[in-house]
Amino acid sequence: MASIGIDLNTAVWRKSSYSNGSGGDCVEVADGLAGIVPVRDSKLTHGPVLTVTAPAWTSFVTSLKDAPDRQTA
Repeated sequence: MASIGIDLNTAVWRKSSYSNGSGGDCVEVADGLAGIVPVRDSKLTHGPVLTVTAPAWTSFVTSLKDAPDRQTA
């Protein structure tokens, strides 16, 4: 995998409030990085990270919240 030069060694990850404690759909994001939002599977903390721009992440989360048929855990 190609590196894009972002050091995530000091990133502070937080688990989604929709993740559960029994190994379910666990998504973590790291906050506080200028202009980007790293996203990963909390079960694979040393695995791949998807990095999106902050505006794209905001749009994604807003669209999920606004979806009329959104399922809740």
